Amino acid sequence: SWSEALLLGFFPPIRLEINDSEGHPSSSHQTLKGTSKWATSLESLLEDPEGVKRFREFLKKEFSEENVLFWLACEEFKKTQGKKQMQEKAKEIYMTFLSSKASSQVNVEGQSRLSETILETPHPLMFQKLQDQIFNLMKYDSYSRFLKSDIFLNHKKSEEQEENSPEAQTAAKRASRIYNT
Repeated sequence: SWSEALLLGFFPPIRLEINDSEGHPSSSHQTLKGTSKWATSLESLLEDPEGVKRFREFLKKEFSEENVLFWLACEEFKKTQGKKQMQEKAKEIYMTFLSSKASSQVNVEGQSRLSETILETPHPLMFQKLQDQIFNLMKYDSYSRFLKSDIFLNHKKSEEQEENSPEAQTAAKRASRIYNT
C-alpha cells in the first residue's frame, strides 16, 4: 500500500556529520536535527523520515493522515520516469486520494475537474496545484497543532534526556577539549 511504501522507502536519511580530530562526531558543530529541525518549518519536518513518521502518527489521531500521504505520493510521482509508470502512478494517486470513491480522499478544490482522461497524458507537475493546497492546509492547520502535541513534546523531551545523559556529556567534553587546544 502507498502508506507502507512511503514510510519504508521514501526519504533516504540525510546524515551530516562533522567529526573532531579523533574521528568522533562533534556535538558543537552539528546542524539542527530532530525536534529542533522539525520546529523550524513544515518543509524541514517533511525532509526528515522520523519527522514524517511522528507527523503521520499525529495526523492519524486527527483523522487526516491522508493529507501527508497524498503530499508524499505527489513528491514521489514527480520523480517517476517513463510514461507507462507515470500513468500507473497517476491512476493510483487518483484512485487512492482524489476519486469520489477514493479510500483516503483528500479535500481539495478542483478535484472534481480532474477526470480519468487526464491520467492518460500524465506530466510530473499534474498534481502540483492540489499538492500545494494540501501543503498549505497542513502548514496553517495541523502543523501548528502538531508542535503543541504530546507526540512532538514527548519526543523533544526524550531527545533532551539523551543529550543530557552522561555518555553524551563525556563525548561533548572530549570534543570541546580538542577544539579548545
